[in-house]
Amino acid sequence: MTKDHGPSIKDDETYESLREDGASKEKAARIANAQASDDQNPGKKGGKQPPYEEWTKADLYERAQELDIDGRSDMTKDELIEALRNH
Repeated sequence: MTKDHGPSIKDDETYESLREDGASKEKAARIANAQASDDQNPGKKGGKQPPYEEWTKADLYERAQELDIDGRSDMTKDELIEALRNH
């Protein structure tokens, strides 16, 4: 039986699964809530930012720096995009 994690978690089952797989509470909540929102609003995807492919390498680097992605200074634009998407 899935535990109710309160109103801040929109998809308790996904949250529990992610936590069992080792995700932090914050990351599990973010993913579970995003997935629940996608299920409620199919067809609506993405935010207001353009896709990473349209960002400059400098902007990608700055975002990678904000997220403290290791090895960012040696990455190409494509590598930065991949690292940001997989963070």
